[in-house]
Amino acid sequence: MKKPLIIISFIIGLYMVIPTLLVKVFSIGVTKKGGISNAVALTFDDGPNPLFTPQLLDLLGEHQIKATFFVVGAKAEKYPEILKRINEEGHEIGVHHYKHISNWLLGPVAYQRNLSESINAIHNITGKKPLYYRPPWGHFNIFSLFFRRNLKIIMWSHISQDWKVHKGEMELYDKLKQVDAAGDIILLHDCGETFGADREAPAFMLSALERFIIERKAKGVQFMTVTSLIEPKNT
Repeated sequence: MKKPLIIISFIIGLYMVIPTLLVKVFSIGVTKKGGISNAVALTFDDGPNPLFTPQLLDLLGEHQIKATFFVVGAKAEKYPEILKRINEEGHEIGVHHYKHISNWLLGPVAYQRNLSESINAIHNITGKKPLYYRPPWGHFNIFSLFFRRNLKIIMWSHISQDWKVHKGEMELYDKLKQVDAAGDIILLHDCGETFGADREAPAFMLSALERFIIERKAKGVQFMTVTSLIEPKNT
């Protein structure tokens, strides 16, 4: 009985645990930060959302900020006009799976299908192929770490748990104030419809984010896309 359990544990470790640890502990194969001082990249996961993403785009436009959106392919197809607006207003669009499913629950075929369907959805709507990939929940398996269709994996250096309502505007703002603006990639969410999230949470995120933007711009902090932050010579 012990031998089968040992074999199963080894397979699980090889498939899920080890790849995720390589990323979380050693940052192998991923980008978490850029090389420009006094600058940050705002990134948004899980959208587009018909209520909150347009509000976010209005806020970014008001402050003349470009950001990077890691979208769910099925939602992009459901709300193509929002995705077109993201693209037309100069923001970047990356892959966050076709459906918001953890890599821990996907086999190699399902993983590749999630990538290809997301890439196709983004390309069909915007005419552009995405450059970046961020797996849901930051979960990896052996395939998602090494076989990712030439997409660069973008993680984050700051996370504020903005997907929960109980955090409130001021607690989120306090967490954002901890960002040192030394090339940080900030993870936020413009949709609260995924497992474990609260539907109204993006409303508090938007309020906290506006405070953060005003405060940091007054200090001369630059807000950039991921590309501008990590590959400044190419922009």
